[in-house]
Amino acid sequence: MDSRQLRYFIAVYEQRNLSRAADQANVAQSALSHHIANLEAEFATPLFERKPRGMEPTAAGERLYEHARIILRAMAAAEREIKEGASVIAGDISIGMANSGMKAIGVPLMRTVLTKYPNLKLSLTESLSGATLLHLLSSEVDLALVYNPPSEKDLIAEPVLEEQMFCVGTEKLIGKKTPITFEEVTRLPLILLRYGLSARALLDDPVLLKRLEANAIMHLNSTSGMIGALTAGLGCTIATTHFVSEPLKARSLVAREVIEPKLTRTLYLCRLRNRPMTYVMEEMCRLIRALIADQVGRGAWEATLLI
Repeated sequence: MDSRQLRYFIAVYEQRNLSRAADQANVAQSALSHHIANLEAEFATPLFERKPRGMEPTAAGERLYEHARIILRAMAAAEREIKEGASVIAGDISIGMANSGMKAIGVPLMRTVLTKYPNLKLSLTESLSGATLLHLLSSEVDLALVYNPPSEKDLIAEPVLEEQMFCVGTEKLIGKKTPITFEEVTRLPLILLRYGLSARALLDDPVLLKRLEANAIMHLNSTSGMIGALTAGLGCTIATTHFVSEPLKARSLVAREVIEPKLTRTLYLCRLRNRPMTYVMEEMCRLIRALIADQVGRGAWEATLLI
């Protein structure tokens, strides 16, 4: 049984005549008769009594007519809701972003929502990556841009880009802009993010991260505090050039490429598995991916796209 058979059945029921029903349904009378016969075979009961003056519904036909009308109305409503719902993006959406994500696409995201989605109310939360993940896990935000999230059964995490990490500090402390080995980095006075979820944002490799943490002279949970400590020459850190772009341009800091091995981190677009995808969430995911791709493509975000 399918929707076409139900429409044909309703036409026969309402017209009580195969010829008129065929005209109404715009189908050959033989095809209409065939579909009615198939329905009767499927239900193993007659739906009409064939009489000289037309088709008279049986008790089974009467019951099927009531069900068929409800089913077809529900199908039409579902089709209408899906088509119309996708054309108008409205409602509330809350998005959490690690600091680097906000720095790169925060303003373009806000501008696009204000100009293209007037019926959408956007709420943005900026924090360190670990805190952003906690906001998502506690359902304070609907979507989140997070670095290196842990494997969680309740989390859907889509990798969007990979960034190379550098040793960053004053030239007096770490030397000129030549490559530096990982072993050399471990012997420098390192200032890192605090242990735990926040620290995961530094590196993809947890073994290398533990080695760095073991030699750190200080742990912070503040981006402004980190920049201040670095420019004051209190220590150096592992970071992306995007994170310290302003002090690099001002030449108050330098960035040395880390080699043997090269250090990277991955940014993920995350949502909760138990939260159904809505039209708004789906559209915002597309927009976030597009904005990230644009920033990387223009060279404003030094990274490798993974989408």
